[in-house]
Amino acid sequence: MKKKIECVIMDWAGTAVDFGCFAPVEAFVKAFGEKNIRLSVEEVRRPMGKAKIEHIRTLLQTDAVRAQFLSIYRREWKADDLIGLNESFEYHLFLRLDRYAAPIAGAVEAVKALRGQGIKIGSTTGYTRAMMDIVEPVAGRLGYKTDSCVTPDGLPAGRPAPFMIFRNMINLDVRHPGCVLKVGDTLEDIREGLNAGVRTAGVILGSSELGLSEEDVRQMPEEELGRKMQAVRNRMTDAGAHYVIDSIGKLPQLIEHINLTDL
Repeated sequence: MKKKIECVIMDWAGTAVDFGCFAPVEAFVKAFGEKNIRLSVEEVRRPMGKAKIEHIRTLLQTDAVRAQFLSIYRREWKADDLIGLNESFEYHLFLRLDRYAAPIAGAVEAVKALRGQGIKIGSTTGYTRAMMDIVEPVAGRLGYKTDSCVTPDGLPAGRPAPFMIFRNMINLDVRHPGCVLKVGDTLEDIREGLNAGVRTAGVILGSSELGLSEEDVRQMPEEELGRKMQAVRNRMTDAGAHYVIDSIGKLPQLIEHINLTDL
């Protein structure tokens, strides 16, 4: 028998804050641009959800970026290049991070509703602790807080490894993975949840997978937006998501559905 949800573990950027997950995208493009390597936004978003240095490593390993690097520098990239790109990425991210920490519409209300049911709120992220030391206070002043925030620092690996979820379960005294729902906006979030043996839910609006700003969503013809949202739903389902919701505001309804029908 499945257990009722006692704990929801949320992602941050693209799920709870930073509609469209633009802060890291802009910083990645800037960092690689300083090395004269051109990246499309689509290329940047593909590994989204990983710890940021692993995100950079993944980009460097793609055929397109490797070819550019070889053409410019006449050699393969090495560890010093990875470290330098990460330092540049962090510099550009820290310049803008506080401007991309506002809660996504519906997130504050969703968490309040879940807490009203006694559900604990954990969180995982691809950001480092130093990054979250900027994001958390800004989001908190605007009404969004979690009971536990775990970053990849000091753990064997970030996403898609399950260690951040396990640390949340320890921090919050949650004793069975069947009581946990992992919620996120990327395929890495879903893989993280699956690797931890918990149920997973993808969120479409505001997600890095959708990659649209709030203004984009408002202005896009309904039929076109619907096609884009369905494509994200399909990718999340194909990645193994147990559930996919249109927006974070639908989370309390999903929890109610799970607890009433999935036992």
